[in-house]
Amino acid sequence: MDDSLALALIVGLLQGIFEWLPISSEGQITLYLTVVEGLPVGAATRFSLFLHAGTALSATAYYRREVAEVVRSLPAWRPANAFERTPEVTFLAVATLASGAVGVAVYATVGEAVSALTGGAFVALVGVLLVATGLLQRAAAGAFGTRETLTLADALLVGAMQGLAILPGVSRSGGTTGALLLRGHDGPASFRLSFLLSIPAALGAGALVVLDEGVPALDPATALIALSASAVVGYLTIDALMRIVERVAFWGVCVGLGTLAVIGGAVMLV
Repeated sequence: MDDSLALALIVGLLQGIFEWLPISSEGQITLYLTVVEGLPVGAATRFSLFLHAGTALSATAYYRREVAEVVRSLPAWRPANAFERTPEVTFLAVATLASGAVGVAVYATVGEAVSALTGGAFVALVGVLLVATGLLQRAAAGAFGTRETLTLADALLVGAMQGLAILPGVSRSGGTTGALLLRGHDGPASFRLSFLLSIPAALGAGALVVLDEGVPALDPATALIALSASAVVGYLTIDALMRIVERVAFWGVCVGLGTLAVIGGAVMLV
């Protein structure tokens, strides 16, 4: 098998699985591409962001009824009483705008600094962000609530958390779900809103990468194979992995992986 095709299938498989686990799929895939495959940090980070478009298609197919319901409620939207009349549509719209603003700002500023890191420094940075993600999830673990009302503060906070997830090591699903739990929303509603919100964000991240510098690391045809693999694997695994997430304390996994990455990065720097 051609090396580039094997790489495309491997990263597509990893993205299709890791996207549904709150352990930062971008961070894990970027580490794999830099440490194992030897890709430059910048190219690896952009390629991992590009792959999110594949799992966005998976989430769209899996939540197709919810997406259709959101679309049907659009004509009822009115700015005067948006959160009272159509709370979910308004939440998703405001959070998407907030995540886009924060994500583009982080990509344009911090992204250059991250891309400039090499070897152990990058691995250690991903580790630190994974530990921070795990600690946020730990704080939210006991915060299951019963609040059903969505507010502007919810949308802005969750959108900002999603925008920060453009950094490798910050889990998008862990950050957004954790923020909703800390705001008093229950677990099922938080997961559902988090993954509905992921669809426009992931498609936007993929488009941002393509428009900025084109598809990195692989030729367009092979990159399409990686994208397709992530979409297919993501759709086949989402249901089972979501059930696992509800039962396993992944904050400990994040902290453990992050600690190992920090230690590994420090060793590489010595």
